[in-house]
Amino acid sequence: MAYSKKVVIIGSGPAAYTAAIYAARANLDPLVFGGVALGGQLMITSDVENYPGFAEPIPGPELMERMRAQCGRLGVLIVPEYVSRVDLSRRPFFVETTEGNTASAAALIVATGAKAKLLGLESESRLMGHGVSACATCDGFFFKGKEIGVVGGGDTAVEEATFLTRFASKVTLIHRREALRASAVMVERAKKNPGIAFAWNSVVTEVLGEDSVTGLRLRDVNTNAIRELAVQGLFVAIGHSPTTGFLTGQLTLDANGYIAADARTRTSVEGVFAAGDVVDSRYRQAVTAAGMGCMAALEAERYLAGHG
Repeated sequence: MAYSKKVVIIGSGPAAYTAAIYAARANLDPLVFGGVALGGQLMITSDVENYPGFAEPIPGPELMERMRAQCGRLGVLIVPEYVSRVDLSRRPFFVETTEGNTASAAALIVATGAKAKLLGLESESRLMGHGVSACATCDGFFFKGKEIGVVGGGDTAVEEATFLTRFASKVTLIHRREALRASAVMVERAKKNPGIAFAWNSVVTEVLGEDSVTGLRLRDVNTNAIRELAVQGLFVAIGHSPTTGFLTGQLTLDANGYIAADARTRTSVEGVFAAGDVVDSRYRQAVTAAGMGCMAALEAERYLAGHG
């Protein structure tokens, strides 16, 4: 099927859904290509406690379903297909999905998010949201008084470990080398923190537990010796990968693959806007993504108004 729309939105997380809501209310009749796994990273989040408007924690999938339902009430067409190719060199912009459907768009909003890099373990996947997390600011509150492990050696890992000491009784920073890659200031801060211990030259080979995390199996990279570390949670902090592969050569990306956008969500191509974690490598929160989605829709509306 070939669609012709004023606004096409790519993605299905808080940024995409919020952009769709605002675009629909502006009578722009938006089309959302949300991919097969609608909902983004919140679909693997158990309880969300820091999204405004909910007095009690709400499961991530339920929050996303409510956003999707709100889009539906406003008449937003959501197509569960991934975008495989775009052509931003012509106007209207051209979008094609993996299923062969296409769309032309006078304005385009990219909100495809970023995925946390994981260890690739079956046990890690099985216990994701049940003691395994990739976001300390999202889930740290749920680990009060518990012992947890943090995998990583860069600034992000040290920041997450430091933040988690506010809640956990003990945080063990697990790194495959004998020295952290983080900045000197961050390393010094971590070493002076009495709540942080270190497991050097170690990699996680298995997350232990059936329904919740009970420990980690670690392998020493030098001796191959195996030992177990008793923890009740695991935070993976080895980086994120923005979903921008289909944009190579179409938009300006930074060195890490994130879309380069200004404070008004405008990208290197006029009429193309970007919102959420596909731009934001720092905060990566549902509420900031939603805010950027709002901004992108408002900017798209102004752009279209200014171009007839």
